[in-house]
Amino acid sequence: MTAIVEARGLTKQVSSPEGTLTILDDVTLAIEAGEAVAIVGASGSGKSTLLGLLAGLDLPSAGRVILSGNDLAQLDEDGRAALRARTLGFVFQSFQLLPSLTALENVMLPLELAGAAHARSEARALLERVGLAARAGHYPNQLSGGEQQRVAIARAFATGPKLLLADEPTGNLDTRTGARIIDLLFELNAEHGTTLALVTHDAHLAARCGRQLVLEAGCLA
Repeated sequence: MTAIVEARGLTKQVSSPEGTLTILDDVTLAIEAGEAVAIVGASGSGKSTLLGLLAGLDLPSAGRVILSGNDLAQLDEDGRAALRARTLGFVFQSFQLLPSLTALENVMLPLELAGAAHARSEARALLERVGLAARAGHYPNQLSGGEQQRVAIARAFATGPKLLLADEPTGNLDTRTGARIIDLLFELNAEHGTTLALVTHDAHLAARCGRQLVLEAGCLA
């Protein structure tokens, strides 16, 4: 198997009034293509920081991230953004939909940025796949939390990413809605052959993954 993303000796430190704070300490891992991996641990253990570093949204204090064969340290900000656009999909706890765009327009956005010729029809098909065809013209504030997260998932899968990163995707949802979102995530994962890396406190979601990476105080347990 080929690793879609690797971290080698990843360390992240930040300055604080108390001195230097180590958020991640010498983390080494590899996530293989097609895997579903849960990143778990207590609040403050560095889970979201790790996800941001794997995506190249932030840079480590030490160590390297190899994403789809590219060393992120060798790319400038534009290069990292271009690599993310063609490699990654994101799902966040807070949905991160653009409030001024309809559900359809939110899903169309990454397709249009990628220069897709049939962005509208592809986005409409994805909304239908997540059960929201009838809500295509609605704005985020007209949708429930579960509906917003389904739009976010459709948007994340729109460009056929190799790797989907999800940060607490069920964190703002009630248990029943969260369970439906988990089912949808894994159904689409199977259909698209996408690699999943999920930060979660949800034991049911973690258990659905093939492997769990446990962070304790910034170290991989």
